[in-house]
Amino acid sequence: MEIEFKFLIPPHRLDGVQAAMQQGRYTARRMEAHYFDTPEGDLARQGIAWRVRNEGGAWVQTVKTMGAGPLAREEHNADLPRPADPAAVPRPDPALHAGSAAGQQLARALAHAKASPVETYGTEFERVARDIPFEGEGAMEVALDTGRVVAHRGTAEEASAPICELELELKDGPVSALVDAARAWAATHGLVLSTLSKAERGERLRAGGPAGPAAKATPLRAKKDRLPSGQHLQRAVVGNCLEQIMANASEMAQGHGTEKHAHQLRVGIRRLRTALRELDGLAPGRFDPAWEAPLRTVFRRLGELRDSGHVMETMDAQLRQAGGPEVELDPTAPASPAGIVSDGAFQAVLIALMGFTVAQDGAPSVPPAPQALDADGTRRALRKALRKLHRGIRKDIASFSALPAERQHRVRKRIKRLRYLTEFLAPALEGQGRKFLKRLAPAQAALGRLHDEQVADGLYRQRAAQHPQAWFAVGWLTARRKHTLEDCQRALRRIGDGPEVRKGAFQ
Repeated sequence: MEIEFKFLIPPHRLDGVQAAMQQGRYTARRMEAHYFDTPEGDLARQGIAWRVRNEGGAWVQTVKTMGAGPLAREEHNADLPRPADPAAVPRPDPALHAGSAAGQQLARALAHAKASPVETYGTEFERVARDIPFEGEGAMEVALDTGRVVAHRGTAEEASAPICELELELKDGPVSALVDAARAWAATHGLVLSTLSKAERGERLRAGGPAGPAAKATPLRAKKDRLPSGQHLQRAVVGNCLEQIMANASEMAQGHGTEKHAHQLRVGIRRLRTALRELDGLAPGRFDPAWEAPLRTVFRRLGELRDSGHVMETMDAQLRQAGGPEVELDPTAPASPAGIVSDGAFQAVLIALMGFTVAQDGAPSVPPAPQALDADGTRRALRKALRKLHRGIRKDIASFSALPAERQHRVRKRIKRLRYLTEFLAPALEGQGRKFLKRLAPAQAALGRLHDEQVADGLYRQRAAQHPQAWFAVGWLTARRKHTLEDCQRALRRIGDGPEVRKGAFQ
């Protein structure tokens, strides 16, 4: 299994990274890789990258597949004989990966494919690498890659994009040492995490564009509808949240992020904060309280970006349909999405969280908590957490319309936490869990509209000092409030009973 951190290097930081790479013994060689897939992309759809690479004159065949979490990947390498023709590229042979975990996934994918693999894209780059020992035991390899990825769209058409990234791969020793080293390199050189591989970038170029779709949350993986307990559940849920966070943050760091990427990143951060809050008691002491502040800061800044962009554009469109005057949008330049996700404190927390998700040789990357709950204790603790959130919401349903805005917003946040906790635990819930989520969705949507209108009301009131036509918007939103609150009240009353955790749901 390959455990590594990969970072984007800001252009103005490249000289410093190059100087750091040359402070000890290092190797430099040219890499030329050729990636293979079926014309329909059967391997890429399953997260499989298959390549042959010329590494300074020696050909190596490699298959990489998704691992258990955002930091780990399954990888298997096999040496290839040099072709008789120096200009020829060897054809990959799946049999060379027989017996490996990654090779098994490759074999299954090729067995179900309808066409044979062809070369689809490639990379050309210079690699400078050095091995650096940790202060304790073990070592890591640090590799600087600069070059380009090239996609083949047709017989005469190519598309390319630059490569400028740094990889820190664990060679030997504890994951915690790699985490410490990654945080030090990121802080010193302003590096930004990215989980977007060269293979994925090649697939994007081949498809005609550099950006991928915004990543939504995926269900937690479970075996036979049973979840792990205690600290193992903590690690699984945090890893699930990070998959969504890193996919969207990586696109934004590349400068390709859209409003949808920013929205899904906020969803991922809220899911993660829910996990850190509601699952802390399963193994006390494993979640670092210092993680919360940078997560909250980036979440807030992304929210401000959304409020000044999507919310106001949506409201302005509705106002014009209602016959209102056009209101000049705020000329203040919005914060850069790439700048927000590149924040040093946020990057340090992501590095720590990614390390948290990794187990090495069957042990967690941090010492096990002595008070970690067993299966029965996990069930009792999560049943209590679900009931507490549900009870807090129901307490405010009857008087919701009369509650102050701050308390209404607190109900909305509780609904989101209850939704995410229910989704995390879906494999462990009684049969009504999915039905409960369907009943919860209208309430979340109604309260979301109320929140957007409250945000817009405040922003239009601020604009009215310079743009009197904004008072139309204030009046229009004030007239809508009663109807919006009634929608919220009806949706909240339909929530009904909360979900229950099954006996024997944890292992």
